[in-house]
Amino acid sequence: MKKSTGMAGVLLGSLAWTVTAAAEETGGFLKGVENVNNAVNGVVWGVPALALLAFVGILMTVLTKVFQVSHFGHWMKKTIGAVFRDKQVTSHTKDRSISQFQSLCTALAATVGTGNIVGVSGAILMGGPGAVFWMWVMAFLGMMTNYSENVLGIFYRRKNSKGEWSGGAMYYLRDGLGAKKGCKWIGLVLAGLFAFFCLVASFGIGNMTQVNSISGNMDAVFGVPSWVTGLVIMILVGLVVVGGLKRIAAVTEKIVPFMVILYMVGTIAIFFINISHVGSVFTSIFKGAFGMQAAAGGVVGYGIKLAIEWGMKRGVFSNEAGLGSSVMVHSNSNVKEPVKQGMWGIFEVFADTIVVCTLTAFAVLSSGLINLETGELVSATFMTQAGAEITLSKANLVSAVFNQQFGFIGSAFIAVSIMLFAFSTVLGWSHYGTKACEYLLGEKWTIIYRVLFVLLVFGGATMGDNLAWDLADTFNGLMMIPNLIGVIVLSGTVAKITKNYVDRHLRGLQVEPMYSAFPDVQHEEEVAPPTDEDD
Repeated sequence: MKKSTGMAGVLLGSLAWTVTAAAEETGGFLKGVENVNNAVNGVVWGVPALALLAFVGILMTVLTKVFQVSHFGHWMKKTIGAVFRDKQVTSHTKDRSISQFQSLCTALAATVGTGNIVGVSGAILMGGPGAVFWMWVMAFLGMMTNYSENVLGIFYRRKNSKGEWSGGAMYYLRDGLGAKKGCKWIGLVLAGLFAFFCLVASFGIGNMTQVNSISGNMDAVFGVPSWVTGLVIMILVGLVVVGGLKRIAAVTEKIVPFMVILYMVGTIAIFFINISHVGSVFTSIFKGAFGMQAAAGGVVGYGIKLAIEWGMKRGVFSNEAGLGSSVMVHSNSNVKEPVKQGMWGIFEVFADTIVVCTLTAFAVLSSGLINLETGELVSATFMTQAGAEITLSKANLVSAVFNQQFGFIGSAFIAVSIMLFAFSTVLGWSHYGTKACEYLLGEKWTIIYRVLFVLLVFGGATMGDNLAWDLADTFNGLMMIPNLIGVIVLSGTVAKITKNYVDRHLRGLQVEPMYSAFPDVQHEEEVAPPTDEDD
């Protein structure tokens, strides 16, 4: 008996040693992955990449002759203005395309998310009030980057075997950049990389991290267990996503206007409550943008660097201009003109950052919780109207601002807003991932992708912060590189298409329209050209 007991002890000891060694090995491997990811993340979301983003925005602004300003009235009239007077913009189609308004709502569903709440708070806390100014700058330039992506998306899109449009950065990289002399393989490789990065990012940034935000807020505000939230969201997402783009678009065109208007009502209410702080808030934004509140030269330089870096970074995170993501849904629009869909891209960035993010920033900066000189928290904790003390962070700062004004109703309002924003983001990104999967593996694999996407919703609700989040953020940023290369190489094409549109529709010249890079699609579109009513 003693012998057998001794043997069992030896076996247990050996097993314990093996498990410990394996754990140490795994820990070492994960640490290595984390180090590599941090290095790559520092590049794709670092100063060089942000400088590239700004360069592309400036390039497209110049080549289109500052279209976002020179034709401001025109693109406003043809986008949000047309929603109320042109049925073609909102009417549902009988084929597998979606309306222009549905494409906007689905794109906004993916872009108007937690970045508009948590992202703005993070930018202010890390870069000071001046970061808001650089968010505006990035949005101004991003309007034309997003415009260019959408123009190229429509120009190079093709229909799949189901009759559904397939477009996006991978298609204009393959068929646009790849058509340049000696660039066939470069285009194919960059297109494949973009699609792969998008596929991976869709599970993280577009799914699990969003659901995690929902479950965390529901637990903190309403005491709902994470697994309950995860199960409910998984069922809801499944009912929508498995039905494909037409069902996603049908849901987002109802959710997105409601959630954006609801959130704007709340932030506008705070604006009028704190209207006496308008002068001091905007003064702090402009002073912080150029470091004028700093005392010494070295501090001035560092303050400006932080304001620029965090403002630009969170600006891109909010509107996704330059990542090449939203073009995948804009390409499914029933629109004929590439420029017409490009103008919806301009409005998308305008609404997301210039309007929604600015309202969030004012609410935060006018609350008294932030030192307007430094951007630091006045106090590390906040006492709610119910008497509970919470530790302030970028995750709950906006919630604290609303609690300050409206009590528990304010906190509940933000929790519901985050739930709607994050849920709609999941729906939008499910389409991006589906299109990436279709490009890489073929149409038959898309149903498998959708099922896996839905199942991972539950995992996102119940998992805590881990390396997966950081990896997803990196892959999201990696989408930017091949996409921007494509936009730069094809910038001349965008300029020609824009000039063609302006000549025909604004100058009244009789020139052949530029609808598509492919003769069969170009000819198909010429059979039924847009009328004066719908151009």
